[in-house]
Amino acid sequence: MSSKSVSPRWAAMARDTNETKIQIALNLDGGDFPPDTDSRLTSAKEEGHASQASKSQIISVNTGIGFLDHMLHALAKHAGWSLALNCKGDLHIDDHHTAEDVCITLGYAFAQALNSMAGLARFGYAYAPLDEALSRAVIDLSNRPYSSFAQGARVTLHVDCLRGENDHHRAESAFKALAIAVRQATTKVAGREGEIPSTKGTLSA
Repeated sequence: MSSKSVSPRWAAMARDTNETKIQIALNLDGGDFPPDTDSRLTSAKEEGHASQASKSQIISVNTGIGFLDHMLHALAKHAGWSLALNCKGDLHIDDHHTAEDVCITLGYAFAQALNSMAGLARFGYAYAPLDEALSRAVIDLSNRPYSSFAQGARVTLHVDCLRGENDHHRAESAFKALAIAVRQATTKVAGREGEIPSTKGTLSA
């Protein structure tokens, strides 16, 4: 039996611009946060609609946009992550800067926490329903990104809402499908330890 310890897949960072001030801590496998987690996150454990703590996960999201908090909470919950995220943005102007910067920062944290692709499944897909809505998410941890979270995380991502009438249900089913697909793609595959899941032999170029 190997005595090698497994490195935690976690990240903590801050991103400050003239439009937003963001602190984030992420653990892809749930559980505790990195020791260097910003004290603004650990001291602001607000109880709210986007906060939850269990023996396997800690989730606390506060962006100032209630619906975004709700979606990120669903993403973290169903992906199996621990996520602490706080953002102070220029909401007096609009929601755009906050929503975009939060997703970019989450992507950066995801990429840093993932670190190596070796031994991972690489691909993930999932369908998730919510009442009348149905969404599909497909992800490739390929280092060829597409938009916002995907650019920050350096992944290829496709999310389609296949049906639904209620916009809340459509959005939430999409976030849940993404969560399950991400969890699948980042799963460590037994017997493939150290192997890069690509015929090219690299996913960094």
